[in-house]
Amino acid sequence: MVILVKVAQLLLSLSILVIFHEFGHYISARIFKTRVEKFYLFFDPWFSLFKFKKGETEYGIGWVPLGGYCKISGMIDESMDKEQMKQPPQPWEFRSKPTWQRLIIMLGGVTVNILLAICIYIAILTVWGEKYLPTAEVKYGISVNALGSELGLRNGDRILTVDNKEVEEFSAIPKHIVFDQAKTIQIIRDGKKVNINVPSGFLNRLIQSKSVDFISERVPFEVSKFVLGSSAQKAGMKLNDRIIGINDSLFPYFDEFRTALQRYKNQKVNIRLIRSGDTLQLPVTIPGDGRIGVYTKDLSAYFKLKEKSYNIFSAIPVGFSLTFERTGDYLKSLKMLFKQEKAYESVGGFISIGSLFPDVWDWYNFWTWTAFLSIMLAVVNVLPIPALDGGHVMFLLYEIIFRRKPSDKFMEYAQITGMIILFGILIFANMNDVLKLFR
Repeated sequence: MVILVKVAQLLLSLSILVIFHEFGHYISARIFKTRVEKFYLFFDPWFSLFKFKKGETEYGIGWVPLGGYCKISGMIDESMDKEQMKQPPQPWEFRSKPTWQRLIIMLGGVTVNILLAICIYIAILTVWGEKYLPTAEVKYGISVNALGSELGLRNGDRILTVDNKEVEEFSAIPKHIVFDQAKTIQIIRDGKKVNINVPSGFLNRLIQSKSVDFISERVPFEVSKFVLGSSAQKAGMKLNDRIIGINDSLFPYFDEFRTALQRYKNQKVNIRLIRSGDTLQLPVTIPGDGRIGVYTKDLSAYFKLKEKSYNIFSAIPVGFSLTFERTGDYLKSLKMLFKQEKAYESVGGFISIGSLFPDVWDWYNFWTWTAFLSIMLAVVNVLPIPALDGGHVMFLLYEIIFRRKPSDKFMEYAQITGMIILFGILIFANMNDVLKLFR
């Protein structure tokens, strides 16, 4: 069921992005009275699942869910319609239009993707607003994994600044450490201010781990709900109980207790807890998975979260700001990816993209990831690779600078080369995903 939910979210998100991207080319072409022969979601080799014709354009849905296309008359594209290119140019064809118009048509897709991201962020802010945990509110300190330990941090540390600069939002700290390539982190440890130097090579290790979740906020463990059939509930645990330890050892925080629990699989232990001011010991048998089937309370129970509501007008400037910020973050991540050794191991396909979506359908997360994927699609499409929009833009810029077009034969070969490169990357990325499943 989880896989089906992720696949459904992925397909819906990609369908939205492809339709809007191709619409950008479509509407730009129509503005300049350029004929659009086909507008398709997904590719349709040999046959289509659905199609109809209105005016000069055939609209349809293909059966190969790898994107979509907008076939513009008189343009060398993935359709490789050589017969049309052998005919004399017609006024309604792409090749007959001035260079600046052709450039706008080619940039129409990525422009709409950026505008779509802006609109999604504006809608998210209008409907859900902003809610985040301020760094200053993380009063119990942080919890770190192995990567966080390599960085020099410890459980219970309180982060003050990064490179001596305050970071308002706690969840943004890893991003600042990674993308801004921070050199130092200032913390409070055992009541004293300590300066942590980011070790050389840490960023490479972080990239190879494919995760920036090396720190999290530390919270107490107060019971908010139980999993069906929970061993803890069967043993008599109740809502609002505060778990503080196992047997004679104290583990007052959620991360400590969860880690310690792994040492007691298939054993009966006394879980220490506080209930209505009294300290109790509850005999509980720990299942083989090392979990007792209990959820802790959400962050709002322990911290004062910062919340901000927006109307449609106040959300507009913030939506623009978020889009440009996320675009910058993605460009920084690409730059770091190409700098690392064995960068090819980090390339992922549809499984990697699908894993971004949550296990349950959540519209907030769906639209958040769709906005970010729209930015990714825009950035990737402007790469100067033939067969991508950026490849066409590159040749149009060449034409503007040198005042002559590349020959049709050259463009055909460039298009074929670009398509081979893209299909190669696509196959490699998805094979990488499959291999990761067996590692």
